Amino acid sequence: MSEWKEYKLGGLAEITSSKRIFYSDYVPVGIRFYRSKEIIEKSLGETSGEPLFISVERFEEIRSKFGAPVDGDLLISAVGERAGIPYVVKNLGDFYFKDGNLIWFRNIKKEFDVVFFCYWLKSAVGKMTLESIMIGSAQKALTIVGLKNLAIKLPPLPEQAAIASILSSLDDKIDLLHRQNTTLEKMAETLFRQWFVEEAKEEWESQYRIEDLVESVSITHKFPKQNIVFLNTSDIYLGNVINHNPITKHSLPGQAKKSIKKDDILFSEIRPANGRWAYVDFDAENYVVSTKLMVLRSKNIISQAFIYFYLTNPATVEWLQMIAESRSGTFPQITFDQIKVLKVNIPSEKILNESIVWCETTLKKIKSNQTQIRTLTAMRDTLLPKLMSGEVKVED
Repeated sequence: MSEWKEYKLGGLAEITSSKRIFYSDYVPVGIRFYRSKEIIEKSLGETSGEPLFISVERFEEIRSKFGAPVDGDLLISAVGERAGIPYVVKNLGDFYFKDGNLIWFRNIKKEFDVVFFCYWLKSAVGKMTLESIMIGSAQKALTIVGLKNLAIKLPPLPEQAAIASILSSLDDKIDLLHRQNTTLEKMAETLFRQWFVEEAKEEWESQYRIEDLVESVSITHKFPKQNIVFLNTSDIYLGNVINHNPITKHSLPGQAKKSIKKDDILFSEIRPANGRWAYVDFDAENYVVSTKLMVLRSKNIISQAFIYFYLTNPATVEWLQMIAESRSGTFPQITFDQIKVLKVNIPSEKILNESIVWCETTLKKIKSNQTQIRTLTAMRDTLLPKLMSGEVKVED
C-alpha cells in the first residue's frame, strides 16, 4: 500500500450534473434520452423499456452550452437503494440524461482509471464510504459536493488498469455465459412454439397429459444431519437454485417439509409468471423445500428435460398464470391439479426423439454455464476486496 496515494475525487474529474429536461422536451424520434432507471439497467445488463427522445435541436443547444457525455465518461446513480451504481459510457452515440438522479464524471484526469473506480464503488469499502457521505433521512442520496470532497486511495495508473482488466475479464466471461443461456432459452421457446403449438393438428393421435409423465411428490424429509439447505420460493429462479447455504435444522421454518432428489423439477404454487422454478441437477439429499413448492418427479416415460422446457415455456406459464389469477384467494396460486391436465401433443416419434435429444443437450449446457457463472462470480467477489485494499498485489 506504500505506493497508493490519496486523492480527492474532485481533483480527478469534473463532477457535475446534466441540464434540466422537461416533459415538454420529449419527442417521438430524436436523440436518446436516459433516466437513472435505464442507466442502472444498462449497468446491470438488464433490458430497458420503451425509449425516450429529445429533439436534435434541443440536444445540440444543450451540448453547445453544457457539453454531452462521451465514451469514457462515468454516470453514477445518486438516489435511493441503488445509489452508487456506476456506468461507464461506451458506444452509446449521442444521448442525454436526466439530472438529479445521475451524477456525471467528465474530463477525467489521466491518473484515474474509471473502470478501476467502478469496481471500487462495488467493493465493501466503496459502499461503506459512499454511505458515509449520503444525505437525507427518508431517501438517502449522493451529492456532487460530497463526491468532490471524497478522499480515495489509488495505486499507480498501470496497477489500476491491471486490476480493472482482471475483474473486467471475469465479468465479461460471466456476461457471455448469461447471454449464451438467454439464447438457448429463446431457442427452446421457439422450438416448442413451432413443433408443439403452431404446427399442432387435431388429427395427431399421440398425446400425453402431464400427469402421465410426472407426479407431484410430497415426501417428508427425515433430517439425518444437523445442517441442511432450505429452499423457499425465493431461492429458485428461472431454472436455477440460487441458495446453497446450509442452516441448522433447528432454525428451519414450519414449511420446511419436502425432500427432493436429482432431476426433480421445483415449481412454485404462487404466481407462475414470477419464474420461481428450477431443475435440480445435483445430489440433493441434504436439501429440504417449502410446502409452497411443487416437487415434480419423472415417471420415466419421457425425458425430464423435455418436460422441464414444456412446463417453463412462456405459453405454458402464461396459461398457468391466467388460471392462478382466476382463483379466489390471497395470492394468484395453482396446484398440481391445474398442471396435471396440460396436454402434450406429439406430431411424430421422430420429432419427439429429436426434441428430447435437443432438450437434454441444451439443459446440460445451461446448467454447465450456471455452474461456471457461480464459480467465476465467487472468484470475482473474493478477489475484489483484496485487490481494492492492496492485499493482493498486481504487477503492472
